[in-house]
Amino acid sequence: SLASTAITCFTRGLDLRKGTEDVLCPANCPLWQFYVFGDGVYASLSSICGAAIHRGVITNAGGAVRVQTLPGQENYPAVNANGIQSQMLSRWASSFSVTPVTKDTALEAVGRSVSTARPSTGKRPKKTLDKKAGNKDCKADIAFLIDGSYNIGQRRFNLQKNFLGKVAVMLGVGIEGPHVGVVQASEHPKIEFYLKNFTSAKEVLFAIKELGFRGGNSNTGKALKHTAQKFFSLENGARKGIPKIIVVFLDGWPSDDLEEAGIVAREFGVNVFIVSVAKPTTEELGMVQDIGFVDKAVCRTNGFFSYQMPTWFGTTKYVKPLVQKLCSHEQMLCSKTCYNSINIGFLIDGSSSVGESNFRLMLDFVSNVAKAFEISDIGSKVAAVQFTYDQRTEFGFTDYVTKEKVLSAIRNIRYMSGGTATGDAISFTVRNVFGPVKDGPNKNFLIVLTDGQSYDDVRAPAAAAQKAGITVFSVGVAWAPLDDLKDMASEPRESHTFFTREFTGLEQMVPDIIRSICKDFLDSKQ
Repeated sequence: SLASTAITCFTRGLDLRKGTEDVLCPANCPLWQFYVFGDGVYASLSSICGAAIHRGVITNAGGAVRVQTLPGQENYPAVNANGIQSQMLSRWASSFSVTPVTKDTALEAVGRSVSTARPSTGKRPKKTLDKKAGNKDCKADIAFLIDGSYNIGQRRFNLQKNFLGKVAVMLGVGIEGPHVGVVQASEHPKIEFYLKNFTSAKEVLFAIKELGFRGGNSNTGKALKHTAQKFFSLENGARKGIPKIIVVFLDGWPSDDLEEAGIVAREFGVNVFIVSVAKPTTEELGMVQDIGFVDKAVCRTNGFFSYQMPTWFGTTKYVKPLVQKLCSHEQMLCSKTCYNSINIGFLIDGSSSVGESNFRLMLDFVSNVAKAFEISDIGSKVAAVQFTYDQRTEFGFTDYVTKEKVLSAIRNIRYMSGGTATGDAISFTVRNVFGPVKDGPNKNFLIVLTDGQSYDDVRAPAAAAQKAGITVFSVGVAWAPLDDLKDMASEPRESHTFFTREFTGLEQMVPDIIRSICKDFLDSKQ
């Protein structure tokens, strides 16, 4: 049987190197983010896990999939299946199929996906896990915020340490794997050790054993805020581009307020998990300041970031599910990623040569790009300007802060019709749309969509936009001159210039544009 490789929600067919390969899809991939082209035979541009769910080989709980490379073909159909709408593609150079993996191979895959590096007793065959590197499939910088208050007491504090030790071992702490640190919450927070202090599970285990109980009120809010602000600095060992996570262990309920701390954590791009043990009983609820304390603190209130255990006894069965959550990095929605930390301004050509029906195709393209991002008040934002000789701001970055509202605003844009002054339109957008957000935390992108020659100079306005820190993509259709498109695009121009003869060709560019945006975002973070 083939060994399985753990992949992410976004790994595509063309990212694999072998003719046949067994892969392991993670659980809980965001279905709406999948790009899948075809049905049964999928274009290699498609997400493997998306195709596997579409085909019914696995569910959203993830699992093992066998991927077979196939030759390219004409006409990949669009089919809706198992909650995923696949898209049409007229031709692509290579394809793949997905089939289930038989039982014996599946078991082997599970063993490999989560490292169970227990100390060897001699009886058990040693796992081939490179101890120093750690579990490379789990990229995370984690602070465990443990409860050191009188609420928990010395005895349960020790049980909490045991549980924490098991989690650290199963995570597979190592140089290239997860890094962990511990903060104790009591009256005043105390950082026990930082991410950079220990790089092996063995050392972490020893450090956890040495932790002493502090006692005092459970000022979890205070400790959470302190951890979000101070713990993840580069000099303390935080790594660039890797999700920051705080796992809060809470016995009972907090003595202080978690809401403000939760807001601070989200602003710092930290994913907060709450592991609550021994929930307050009905009689105790009167003593709890805020019954909804869990929802106030977590990264998102989608149920993924909260975790409950009835008591500190017999917690072994809770170790693996918690570790799987901490390692599924696509779910870490509060970390800064290209999906949640950018502003995209669309500059849309409304000139007479476009025509009403092609204008609709342009708006579909805008929607399809916007749809891939996590739009919210603390996430990515979208704005749109339509231009002829004049410019009209359809909506600015702060007008709509949910994806539904943005998509509905795009649908409602009315076609203007008129001349083409692209240069003026770029200057207008930089000043009026990007001006108000220029000091914000998000990275700025401008996508210029045009179907023809501009009557004015595009080079100087585009250079000014780039100087203002805006990455410019030019997307040309039909009669748009390649020289204009290249003059507007950011460097390297090849990867920021797109062209199609027909308006119907816009749809196929969507995945490439999203990928280019994410690549730029990552390069800017290095």
